[in-house]
Amino acid sequence: MSETKLVAVPRTDFGKGAARRTRRAGLIPAVLYGHGTAPVHVSLPGHQTFLALKHSNALFEIEVNGTSQLALAKDVQRDPMRLEAIEHLDLLVVNRGEMVDVEVPVHVVGESAPGTIHVVDMQQVMLQADATSLPERVEVSVEGLAAGTQVTAGELTLPEGSTLAVAPELVVVSIAEPRGSAADEAADAEVAASQAAASASVDAS
Repeated sequence: MSETKLVAVPRTDFGKGAARRTRRAGLIPAVLYGHGTAPVHVSLPGHQTFLALKHSNALFEIEVNGTSQLALAKDVQRDPMRLEAIEHLDLLVVNRGEMVDVEVPVHVVGESAPGTIHVVDMQQVMLQADATSLPERVEVSVEGLAAGTQVTAGELTLPEGSTLAVAPELVVVSIAEPRGSAADEAADAEVAASQAAASASVDAS
């Protein structure tokens, strides 16, 4: 995925009041950090940033005072009442060709064996990849897998250019037989008891 180019405005006012004024102006407060440099506080164009953050591990080319720097979105703070409203963004400075660790969403494809369900034990898996070629997801096929089957991290087919950054024995997806709830089981037992009573009544007559 290519980087999103943004022109940032340096921030000199801090605190909750300053952050609110920034957001009211259609901007997003952010901080650039990493590679041993002092944090740089900036404001980013809200709409462009929001659209880019719809992709996991969004990569940005941030221009500040005429100087550009690649940065990876690391922490997105959203309004708990309005998830589309971004309150603050942390950006990790990266270089082209640099390998970075990122959490990549797990996406299940296919259908497991009839009468079974799949359970995603790890919603995200940690990979190491080139900062400029970060995968958006890892696909896990459960096609035809039987109950009791487990897909571990070491069995994943990883996106090209990436390597696993977690223990290979960790379970990512499990295949199981669905179990009814206690209420369902109680209802089934009640129906069976009623049917048995009705049958006994008929026999007695």
